[in-house]
Amino acid sequence: MQPLFHYAKRLRNWLSSRPTRIGMVPLPVFGLMWLCLLSFIALGEMPGELSVMLAVVAVLGFSCAEIGKQIPVLRYLGGPVMVTVLLPSYCVYSELMPMELESSIREFWENTNILYLFTAAVVVGGILSMERSLLIKGFVKLFVPLAAGSVAAAIVGTLTGMALGLSAHHTFFFIVIPIMAGGLGEGAIPLTLGYAAILHTSQPELFAQVMPPIVLGNLTAVACAGMLHRLGQLNSDLSQLGQKLSAGHLKSRPTDSTPAALMESLASVGMVALSLYMVGVLVHQLTGWPAPLVMLGLAVLIKLTVTLSSGLEEGAYLMHHFFTKAAAYPVLFVLGLTLTPWQVLLSVLTPVYLITIVVTVLTLALVGLIVGRWAGLNPIESALINVCHSGMGSVGDMAILTSAHRMHLMPFAQLATRMGGALTIVIALMMFSVYQN
Repeated sequence: MQPLFHYAKRLRNWLSSRPTRIGMVPLPVFGLMWLCLLSFIALGEMPGELSVMLAVVAVLGFSCAEIGKQIPVLRYLGGPVMVTVLLPSYCVYSELMPMELESSIREFWENTNILYLFTAAVVVGGILSMERSLLIKGFVKLFVPLAAGSVAAAIVGTLTGMALGLSAHHTFFFIVIPIMAGGLGEGAIPLTLGYAAILHTSQPELFAQVMPPIVLGNLTAVACAGMLHRLGQLNSDLSQLGQKLSAGHLKSRPTDSTPAALMESLASVGMVALSLYMVGVLVHQLTGWPAPLVMLGLAVLIKLTVTLSSGLEEGAYLMHHFFTKAAAYPVLFVLGLTLTPWQVLLSVLTPVYLITIVVTVLTLALVGLIVGRWAGLNPIESALINVCHSGMGSVGDMAILTSAHRMHLMPFAQLATRMGGALTIVIALMMFSVYQN
């Protein structure tokens, strides 16, 4: 009987050490969701209703993230994010994913545009739950490392491409600048429209040239963010030094609000976020300005000019925290399936392109680390904001900050990606016009 008790105890200890949930999903519920998903696939009918699709992308996204957490070495380089983005892309390319599942997820993504709901919740929630003084100091101080990193990355990236046999013109305008242009929709499209107007040529052909560096640059940034997070863990000085952009977040404040009052505040601030995004969409229709950028500016303006109640600030923090924890990996999974074509990644996996892209992103990070420390910012956070300058818009920032376990930096990352990207495009088009003439 003694050996039996011994093995029973070992089994109990082993079970108690196992995770009780995968991502945000309790383990029994996770198994039930997978069972339902496999049943839908076996029946050949994937329901497209919102409730089912949310469950599908949740279970698939958290599954990929769990795989990434278990891979040695890679887990320190943003493995959960890398696997969540790349695995669905490869499955689509190799036709391992059932067609009905792929088409249902694509339709869900295109019809709901759920990315902008996530962006609105994270950006508006993050800004409204910050200390006003932190917001002002953070935005002002970030311009120094961001500007220095952009200039250094442009120079070093171009020189690297030239040293490897590429022309300075091609390296600068078609590799380095697209990486820092702010993504696809708000970056690559206006950039290549400007190139096409100057060259009197077809915009789609130019877009096809700049898309691979943007995608691979974002993946490099994810790995770089993972390394920065690990560096902060290994070197406590770097993770604690200087002004931290999370220092004034509501999570450090006590609250006396009742659960009912918090839920009411959460609903109220949710309506605020949606209304600001609606204004952004309207402004976009009238002026062409990107809706997320308008929303970001309005949220900052409200925080700087209006005294918000403590309940509303607490609701903003709850909304920000909920979406970063519950929605990041499901959204990243859909991003990998819909916006990260595997064949595009393969097209730039040549040593010349790969080295040039990696050097450009690493230069952004290194300058952010050094200049951020000099400017009085936390070096790790400053480097991460610089790295977000190479992100693919909102989805890129989300992937980078998720890899770094610092989603609270999303408002500052949006500043680097969108404002930095817009300035990069304007300067690049002016230089491109002069060069062609």
